This record gives sequence, C-alpha cells and structure tokens, in this order.
Amino acid sequence: MTQKVIDYLNGLKDKKVAFVGMGVANVPCAEWLARHGVEVWACDKNGRDYIGADICRSLEELGVHFSLGEDYLSVLPQMDIVFRSHGILPFQNKWIGECIERGQKVTTEMEVFFSLCPAPIIGVTGSNGKTTTTTLISEMLKAQGKRVFLGGNIGRALMPELETITQSDIAVVELSSFQLLTMGNMKNKPDISVVTNIEITHQDHHISLDEYVDAKRNILIYQSPDSKTVLNADCDYSIGGRVYHDMRFDVRGTLYEFSINHPVERGAYLDDKSYIVFAENGRHTPLFHISCIKIRGRHNIENFCTAISAVWGLVSPENMKKTAESFNGVEHRIEFVREFGGVKYYNDSIATSPSRVISCLNSFDQKIIMICGGSDKGNDMSQMAPDIIKNVKLLVLNGATKQKIYDAVTSCAGYAENAPRIIITDTMENALAEARKNAEPGDVVVLCPACPAFDQFKTFEYRGRRFKELVNDFK
Repeated sequence: MTQKVIDYLNGLKDKKVAFVGMGVANVPCAEWLARHGVEVWACDKNGRDYIGADICRSLEELGVHFSLGEDYLSVLPQMDIVFRSHGILPFQNKWIGECIERGQKVTTEMEVFFSLCPAPIIGVTGSNGKTTTTTLISEMLKAQGKRVFLGGNIGRALMPELETITQSDIAVVELSSFQLLTMGNMKNKPDISVVTNIEITHQDHHISLDEYVDAKRNILIYQSPDSKTVLNADCDYSIGGRVYHDMRFDVRGTLYEFSINHPVERGAYLDDKSYIVFAENGRHTPLFHISCIKIRGRHNIENFCTAISAVWGLVSPENMKKTAESFNGVEHRIEFVREFGGVKYYNDSIATSPSRVISCLNSFDQKIIMICGGSDKGNDMSQMAPDIIKNVKLLVLNGATKQKIYDAVTSCAGYAENAPRIIITDTMENALAEARKNAEPGDVVVLCPACPAFDQFKTFEYRGRRFKELVNDFK
C-alpha cells in the first residue's frame, strides 16, 4: 500500500462515512474501509433480502451500521463523507444538494480510485462495446505478462485494490456516463483513454443528451500532453447538438483511431482482404486475418481494432493474435448457452439498445427466433425494425416495452403480416417457453432484449443468468 493510500485511510479514522446504494461497487468498498477502522454506514432504499443476507451479515461483523427502507437517507446529516452509487446521479437528487450545502463531501468509488491509484490507468467508455473492449485490453496485457487490475463498470470495485496495486501494474477500467459525470479534474488521468462510440441512449437518466455526451468527454479532457486517446474513425462524435464540437478537438495527447470501414493514419483498421492492420508513421502492418477471431459478429472485429489501438506499444502483435485465437467472449454477449433438440440458444442480455440488437442480428447467417423486451430507457425502437424484419422469423415480445416494440415493427415500411410472426407475452420466462415451443431443429433462439432488465430483474446480468438457468434445465 502506498503512503498516499495510508494517509487517505488515516484521514478517515475520525469521520463518519456513508455508502448510498449497496450494489456491486459500494459493498466491497464499505467492507474495505470498515476493515481499516473507519465508521461506515450502509444506506439503501431496499431491504436486506435485496442486498443479500450473507452480505449484510459480513458487513455487520465488521461493525458497519445499516440504514434501510424508505427513510434510508435520514442518517446523511450525521455523515462527513458520502459515497453515492454510480447509478444515483447528482444534480437530479435533492439529498446531494443538501449534503453539499451542509459542507459534506460527496464522492464515488471511481473518483477515489483515480486520485490514489499509483499505476497507469487505461479507461474505456462509449455507448456500446465497452465491456468486451475493456476485457480484450486486459487479456492482451496479461498475455504479455503484465499484472492487470480490471474493474469499474464491468462489475468489480477497484478501490479495495489500492491495498496491493503498484506502479508496475496496469489498471484497466470500464467507465459509464454515470461514473464519469462527476469525475472532473482527474489530474492527467487516464494515461490511455478509449471512447468506443457515441449514440443516443440513457435519456431516461440524463437531464439532456448534452449532459450524456459531456460526461463521456470527461475521460479525455483531463489527460496530459503525454497521454494517448483512442477514438472511432467511423463515429460522429459531434452528437448531442454539438454540430461543430467533435471529441477529436478535446484530445490533449496523441490521437489513435480505429475503423472497420477504411484505413486510418494511426491505429488499427480492417483492410479489404479481411486483415486487421496497424498503421503508424506511414507503415501499415498486417496483424492477423479476422478468421482468427473466435467470437461472433462484425462489431467484435471493431472491438479488436479498438483494443489493439489502445495497447499498441505495450503488447506484441504475436500476443494480440494469441488473444484473438483464445478469447471466448464475455458473459451475456451473444453467449452460446446450449444446443437442445437441435436448437441453439444464445444469451445476449447485454443488448439493451437497438444498435446492440442490430449487431446481434448481423452476427447470424440465418433468420432467428428473438426474445425481446424489457424496461424503457427512451430508445427509438424504429431504428432496429428493418433489421428485425429482415433477420427474424419469430419475434417473442415481453416486458414493459412489448407494445412499443410491436408498434415499431408493425408500422415499419417493410413489414408484412407474419413476416416476422410476433407473439406477445408478459415475462422473459414465458417468452422463452413460447420460443421453445415454436422452435424446430436447426433454429437459433436468442435472448436479445433491446432494453434494460429493471422491469423484471435487478440487472441485465440477473436476466441473462436466469435465461441460462432455464435453458440448462430443459429436459
């Protein structure tokens, strides 16, 4: 542990610290501070069953206090420091303003990690492809023999890793707009920033599209002149009303780009012979053919180009190719579950937007049976309707958005009756039962919701795991 981290922990010894929202990040962070003698309060609107009985018991054994239920924020006036869950956005919550007015410090796990981490940080954000790209970067670095700390929005807290992380390690961090929104003045961090793409999404949480785009911009506008930034040459980063403000104008250090449509001057791209090529200083070096990549989909070729652009100079081309040949993908991302009765089942629960649905549909060379629907985050479902009509033989709709998706598909110019055939039901479990009943040998069934899971599940991960559990129980 560095002296800087020791000083930080010692500075909390006479403070009361609250964690608001006991999810995958705040639970281990609360536990870590409690282990170091800090007075910690765990606050959540939900009860012990939601958090988990074992987790609550473990925290209580460390001396953590609880404030749960409707009045869970009533203890905040007593606190010195408040860690908000990344899903609880500032400027939209009255209690945050009140904390600030009282002189309390409001922060997040990621803000503290960035301020104290002694290792170089590679940060990855974007609307789509974040998790796969972040994981690929980590795998390539590990193949090179690097000690890697992977975390952030990918589902692992990194603040407790300050216990052991050193200058010779590398932190690879996935960052959502919710995490980046208040991470201003990151003091020359990250060392390498990646923005996979930007599209209109999360309008159910952000005040405006501009706020969403500005949150993403935070990952690069505080970098140093010695830093590296990786952007998508195929993406218009001026989205959000910033017609004349492309993110490329925010780059402080060296810009690398990637493309699957055309060559770039500096970075990785896909050439017309289906090779991934790296360009720099006028040299164009073929790395490997896309047939080396095990995971499905053109979007994953793009993810490899992104990751290669990020780790160039840190990882050899040989280890990049080895990663392509061995990487089996990330859970919930067109994840093969099982073949039963001649039917193949895939879990793409991460597909919470129309653009992700389009990527999934274009990953198969046949028409599929698609299970779709969930909670509504304000996406325009008409964007995916033509691809559904072209690539889906049976569409099984469920959840809060079932009617919205039905209307988008049936009102699309190319729609004809029963092309695709549509079944409407209530839950994901019943949708799977309908898909199974109507599937024939040779069919492909994919959970591809186009929406978040919050109408029926805690997160998209819970939805995907429930889907896999049901499929694996087929008899």
